[in-house]
Amino acid sequence: MNKNDIYRAEITSLTNEGMGVCRIEGKVIFVPFAAAGDVCDIKILKAKDSYGYGKIENIITPSKDRKDSDCKVFGKCGGCCFRHIDYKAELEAKENFIKDAFTRIGRLSPEFLPIVGNESLWRYRNKAQYPLGKDKDGQAVCGFYAPNSHRIVPCEDCILQPEIFSEIVAFVMSFIHENRLSVYNENEHKGVLRHICIRKGHYSGEICVVIVAKRKMPEAAKLAKAIMERFPAVRGVVLNINREDTNVILGEEEIVLAGCAEITDTMCGNTIKISPKSFYQVNTPMAEKLYGIAKEFAEPEGKNIADIYCGIGTIGLSMAKAAKRVIGVEIVKSAVDNAKENALLNGITNAEYFCTDAGNTAEILKKIYVQPDVVVLDPARKGCERKLLEDIAELGIDRIVMISCNPATAARDCGVLEELGYRCEKVRGVDLFSGTQHVECVAVMTRSKENRK
Repeated sequence: MNKNDIYRAEITSLTNEGMGVCRIEGKVIFVPFAAAGDVCDIKILKAKDSYGYGKIENIITPSKDRKDSDCKVFGKCGGCCFRHIDYKAELEAKENFIKDAFTRIGRLSPEFLPIVGNESLWRYRNKAQYPLGKDKDGQAVCGFYAPNSHRIVPCEDCILQPEIFSEIVAFVMSFIHENRLSVYNENEHKGVLRHICIRKGHYSGEICVVIVAKRKMPEAAKLAKAIMERFPAVRGVVLNINREDTNVILGEEEIVLAGCAEITDTMCGNTIKISPKSFYQVNTPMAEKLYGIAKEFAEPEGKNIADIYCGIGTIGLSMAKAAKRVIGVEIVKSAVDNAKENALLNGITNAEYFCTDAGNTAEILKKIYVQPDVVVLDPARKGCERKLLEDIAELGIDRIVMISCNPATAARDCGVLEELGYRCEKVRGVDLFSGTQHVECVAVMTRSKENRK
């Protein structure tokens, strides 16, 4: 098998990165934008000893799952990988990703409850981050990154985002062109404007616009005023300064140019304040379903809840009225400030929050003399540190609820907890990100009776 060779093969399955899988001459070949059941002519792009990568040259017999894409930049933009298959097939694939992760990576055998599908396949996101750059003619462009690169694919209207986001971006880009503002070149580390970030309250409709720049800029105040005048829903415009030569989007310094930095929304019946750097699930109605499942698994009635990686407090606050006490731990100070304020806004007096690394949770709980009955974990994609899981087990917690946007790391961490005396009882997928490879899952671990203290 050599590069540029063409073979005919049938796609048999999909990977959790959205790639089609087939076998050619005994090798596993990964093919993007394929559907299970496609019979294709596949051009080999890279061949290793046991696997390779290819691309579809021609579809001989299309899969029953295949459909026409509804996005003009599908295949060019790196955001979606499933816009060419029907949603039922996408959900089945995501359900299989979760099952495969927990059985193969975690070596676990829980009860798998049916996946919960997205209520809306379009316009469901409440947040977008648009990189800025220059095209081949040196003109400022804005859009999304191409797959596996930082090359910007211009996109006039992403169908996952509210339409007003596209209107705001178009307005900002016109201002940039008219005022000949400098945009950042990531390769040369030169230029000023780096990203346009927008967040919208799903129920409130309030919007915050964040302009990310390499340094302060005299035109920023004029731009902010123009945005506020043009878009009444915009509650505030913030200039975020990121001086580092990095692909991390937000820097530490924030300057409120107009209005205020925070917006409000409603989550699980609670009024929630959200600051620009705080984590907030991008699909609000589906996040409410996700947290509802977490609450069901946690059985919080009359119990002490430790909410680790609590962010702005949305998960713990959704359980607080049933729980005896909620203790939240989060490393981002602005998020902790929001969590404290959110508890006050909703008259919740049995929740308190600590700004520290998750690894310090056991120490904090001992200091305040709280023995949790339930721990809720909602880590970033990389999952939990083993030491944290060991500390939780050492505390003798009876029930652990794991929420994750990465089934692979969730399965790994649940596997570690099983080694430490827990049993994975149930797992359920929730699709917050239709069209993309991403899927959330919730798992509940209970302590074996013989290991209870």
